[in-house]
Amino acid sequence: MQVEKLSISLPASLVQFVEGYKVAHDCKSRSQVIEMALQLLRKQELESAYREASAEVDNDWDVTITDGLTDEAW
Repeated sequence: MQVEKLSISLPASLVQFVEGYKVAHDCKSRSQVIEMALQLLRKQELESAYREASAEVDNDWDVTITDGLTDEAW
């Protein structure tokens, strides 16, 4: 996997959290902890988008899927 180096600034409390998480979960680096956090954030965003999409109602589709079918066809 190709990686790109970034420089970020975090409050001391978050740096302590990242370092503690790294040690507690045997992560290789702080970068790995940040990567894991970003992957979780991405997953959360995708789940939210899927939830919104599944809640959309398309009345035209409901009509189309039964076009030409009668109750006897079911």
